[in-house]
Amino acid sequence: MRYLRAEREPDSLPARSLFQDEAKFAAGKIAAFQYLIVAVFLFLAVGYWDLQVLNEEFYSEKAQQNQIKSLPILAPRGKILDRDGRVIVDNHESYRLILSRDNLHAAHIRPIALGLNLDAGELEARIRRYQNQPTYIAIPLKEELSPEELAFVEAFQGSNGFPELELIRSQYRVYPKGGLAAHLVGYVGEISDAELNSPDWAHHSPGDLIGKTGVERYYNEHLSGVDGQRQVRVDNRMNTREVLGIKEAVPGRDLRLTIDLDLQVVAELAMEDKRGAVVALDPRTGEVLALVSHPSYDPNRFSSRITAREYAALLQDPYRPLFNRALQAQLAPGSTFKPVMALAALESGAIDDDFTVHCTGGATWYGRYFKCHRRGGHGTVKLKTAIAQSCDVFFYAVGNRMGIDTIAHYAQLVGFGDRTGIDLPAEKEGVVPSSRWKIRTQREKWYAGETISVAIGQGALTVTPLQLAHALGGIVMGGVFMRPHIVRPEKPEPPLRNAGFRPENVRKVVDGLCAAVNGWGTAAASRIPGIEMCGKTGTAQLASNDLLRLKNSADWHDNAWFVGFATPDNPEIVVAVLWENGQHGDMAAPIARDVIKAYYDKKQRLERLGRQPANLASAWLQPHVPAGRAR
Repeated sequence: MRYLRAEREPDSLPARSLFQDEAKFAAGKIAAFQYLIVAVFLFLAVGYWDLQVLNEEFYSEKAQQNQIKSLPILAPRGKILDRDGRVIVDNHESYRLILSRDNLHAAHIRPIALGLNLDAGELEARIRRYQNQPTYIAIPLKEELSPEELAFVEAFQGSNGFPELELIRSQYRVYPKGGLAAHLVGYVGEISDAELNSPDWAHHSPGDLIGKTGVERYYNEHLSGVDGQRQVRVDNRMNTREVLGIKEAVPGRDLRLTIDLDLQVVAELAMEDKRGAVVALDPRTGEVLALVSHPSYDPNRFSSRITAREYAALLQDPYRPLFNRALQAQLAPGSTFKPVMALAALESGAIDDDFTVHCTGGATWYGRYFKCHRRGGHGTVKLKTAIAQSCDVFFYAVGNRMGIDTIAHYAQLVGFGDRTGIDLPAEKEGVVPSSRWKIRTQREKWYAGETISVAIGQGALTVTPLQLAHALGGIVMGGVFMRPHIVRPEKPEPPLRNAGFRPENVRKVVDGLCAAVNGWGTAAASRIPGIEMCGKTGTAQLASNDLLRLKNSADWHDNAWFVGFATPDNPEIVVAVLWENGQHGDMAAPIARDVIKAYYDKKQRLERLGRQPANLASAWLQPHVPAGRAR
């Protein structure tokens, strides 16, 4: 027995030690857990003390905010009216669907996109744009919901499925049908990231609708109102329980333009199946009476958030419907530049009343033969006949006498090569070539042979339709150039410049322009019975005759220009017309004729009714009459 006990005692020692280690380990775990419980308790106690005692007011306010929801009340934009107060751009009551970010669930994005006929990828990208913005800034989803989309929202809005969807009242922008005056009035759209980063739009927020082009953009601050706010108390399911307060929106201000809607419609109809532009203005004031660019587009598509595919189609259209040809088409003016050449030659002393040129159908200058548009030639011509019948050889000789820098001086004096300053965005300046211009842009000297082409409005010379109307308007006003404007300024503006042309020289040029329409000139078929319209046709070549035969495409046909005014003794309206690929300037003249006739028909109709037309110059403008004319 003693032997057996001795044998077992050594074996029991390790077991007892193991048992003791396990007990100690368990006791340590219990102690650690107890300490953890104490630490959590202390943490909760400190947090409770901070919440209930130290910062009671702060956290009470936060809790209150969690129960209150703010919804925007969108301010309607001001209406856009014509000079007679007729509405061009209006609003109508609608709803805007927004996505509240306070309770946005990622799992809801794709079902929402499906129900609203939106691209899920585009919606997710839109949401990412707002990730750095405060959560109270909602994400605009859609305007003008269809009945099916509205039914979807009503079925799933709030606690029924998608609490992040909110319908708010909105004013939907409504533009004339068919793109009437689209390039003039422009359109509105959601502010882009690039615009948000621009100082000009620093006070705007993501989702704001702003003017993108035209009047809508230039006068955005005038047309925009100030949004209001509606505060409501909501429950834990974001259902409205109580309206706490309403801050009403401040509507934008209406804007009255100088545009005469009657003339605008006539010009639009005349350009309906053509590519080009029409600009009509009052040379006494600079007021723009009509501004057309065609082909056009429908601004209403942008108001309802145009899709990326639709926008891409507009951008890729070869005829560029978004391009405002009236302000941005920089093209050779052809023979419509000849009145400027004629006046410059008289003013500079390059020619006098006895100067004549014998035209046989062309002439050689600097080793190159330059043709006249009339094959048999015009015979011996003076200035008046040269303007009326548009003799190229006459103006080749005049240009050669003057030189390019003298031509450039007078071209710039009438406004070419610089923006007119019209109150519309994105105006282009065109090009007036000179010896300095060529060295600066091409690092080459000017060759005398190049002057011959510029003398008839070809070569490197380019102008816009607006510049052409502005230039002729200043010429027939004796050198007084008024800034073109779409909205009448609050105070009368002084002229942009007064070139001080000699009245007798202006009269000689005007006589040639009147003979072009009312005598034996190139636009004789466009005369108006009872109204003395004067003007100049222009045919600007885009390609050589050899290239035309090779290409055999209408897109390479000559551009047709016409610029005219009425009447010579009291100019009230100037009209410039560009018809791209119209081939001959006399084809563009009837468009100007129709606009000028509509102007005087309306004036006479109002006078018969004993009413003063709204588009006549006001009394303070009467001193700005053509130099050398009787008042």
